Amino acid sequence: MTQLSAAQYLKKILLAPVYEIAVETPLQPLNKLSARLNNQILLKREDLQPVHSFKLRGAYNKLANLTESQKQRGVIAASAGNHAQGVALSAKRMGLKATIVMPCTTPDIKVTSVRALGATAVLFGDSFDAASAYCSQLAEEHGYTLIHPFDDPDVIAGQGTIAKELLQQNVHLDKIFIPVGGGGLAAGIAVYIKQLLPDIKIIGVEPEDAACLKAALDHGGPVTLNKIGLFADGVAVKTIGSETFRLCQKYIDEVITVSSDEICTAIKVIFEDTRAIAEPAGALSLAGLKKYCKTHELKDERLAAILSGANVNFHGLRYVSERCELGEQKEGILAVTIPEKQGAFLAFCNELDGRAITEFNYRFNSRKEANIFVGIRTPQGHDELLTLSEKLTKTGYSVADLSNDEMAKLHVRYMVGGAPISNLKERLYSFEFPMHPNALLKFLNMLGTHANITLFHYRNHGAAYGQVLAGFELDENIEAFTEHLNALGYDYKDETDNQAYRFFLSQQDNK
Repeated sequence: MTQLSAAQYLKKILLAPVYEIAVETPLQPLNKLSARLNNQILLKREDLQPVHSFKLRGAYNKLANLTESQKQRGVIAASAGNHAQGVALSAKRMGLKATIVMPCTTPDIKVTSVRALGATAVLFGDSFDAASAYCSQLAEEHGYTLIHPFDDPDVIAGQGTIAKELLQQNVHLDKIFIPVGGGGLAAGIAVYIKQLLPDIKIIGVEPEDAACLKAALDHGGPVTLNKIGLFADGVAVKTIGSETFRLCQKYIDEVITVSSDEICTAIKVIFEDTRAIAEPAGALSLAGLKKYCKTHELKDERLAAILSGANVNFHGLRYVSERCELGEQKEGILAVTIPEKQGAFLAFCNELDGRAITEFNYRFNSRKEANIFVGIRTPQGHDELLTLSEKLTKTGYSVADLSNDEMAKLHVRYMVGGAPISNLKERLYSFEFPMHPNALLKFLNMLGTHANITLFHYRNHGAAYGQVLAGFELDENIEAFTEHLNALGYDYKDETDNQAYRFFLSQQDNK
């Protein structure tokens, strides 16, 4: 790939014909969030593009720069969704044949949109990388023109037109927060901004479980992550592009990462201020902005974030709703041991000093003590929960903070009271597997009958990966069972020593 100079990129961005199909999106103030953070927070509304994502800019710019021969062969792209829709709409506008290869885990809303735009959608593999490899294979076999989703100068320049609009809309910005997947958006914005106003700080934001740019910066070059989380599927990329990395390394000032809970909180914040529903990747940069403000104690600055997309399956919002309060640390989850006697629950509630209980799970377990799973509203944040926990401990309660315990939040909260009536030689495992039709049935068939299942919990949150918690009755020699789990090829983790399990689901001594 030919490397362009910064001046060449500046020219390509200024001359990009993206407005033949894209619109100039507003830079909207988030008044409620601005008041809370004591900074002026501005949101670039790329969800208002015709395909509800910024990806249309880069896709159209690339197709507009193809030769007639390349156009006649038809175009093909691999995408988890938003690039796919950008290519499909651009091809339709230009009268070109388009084929899109998408992972089987892609949300239905994105697959349906691609087909509605007249493109052929081919579902292949459980990840973007698998789909991308198959896409390259099809391009070679049929002679299609490959449209890369991010690692291409024309795509980068198309995304960079956002930066041009940002400076036209507010030339006084102090910092710009940009979501990072493959790096095309970050590279395009950064190379433009730094040529004109280098004092503006550019900050890339990645999910903690898909931070390919951070890994590349630490390594000194692009590296492939062994595993990535798919909650923010729009930025679920294992390897950053070579050209996008070159530009990001040179022009981005800093990279920060955020958790899935923090992304959920940002989705809620965007809704409260704009009534728009962002997809997880779309809210990523605002999650980073909020975290950065808190960490660096910013005040009276002008900060912009990119709402990069709004293509989210509606049923996926169930997960967002459950987790957003935890992400904002406005809710905490505690496991508390109380006496098993009349009035014990009332006495516990009286110790909360009027704080609202958001969740309470309990089932009779013994005549002596009871373990309760309780959610508590904490308007002042996690420090308030720590203060409350210390108070409860001094009062004589046994308390464990489960707010950051992923197993407790995904599974145990739905299973409290499930302890066996007698002791079992039980081991507990969590599993993760790609979601596609009959995914759970396939998982169970592969699991087989190698051990008696003593506990099982699965819930489909509309995410790309399924989460299962399972208990097995095993003797002391578990080597053969472990070998079987390894052979399955699924990600799994031994959770037998997890504190939430010991509190609520086992007969083991946890006092």
